[in-house]
Amino acid sequence: MAVEVVYRSSRDLERLFMDKAEADRHDKMLELAEALAATLHRVSPTLSDQQCEDIGIYMAKNREIFAKAFKQNPDVLAELPDEPTA
Repeated sequence: MAVEVVYRSSRDLERLFMDKAEADRHDKMLELAEALAATLHRVSPTLSDQQCEDIGIYMAKNREIFAKAFKQNPDVLAELPDEPTA
């Protein structure tokens, strides 16, 4: 009988990871997405909670591209995927 070590994100209990670093990255991405969603809802209260969450996750998953755009390079936003990644 083999023993297998798996890791779980504290913010996404459904998902398991084989690597602790990957679980930590996922947890941090979800933390950023949550903060972004809260900010979006605060500045635009007409957005639904689901819309804020979807946009927050999209931005968090693509944070490198958004970071480049915020550093005076808005053209990189063309590299963003049209659809949210799974």
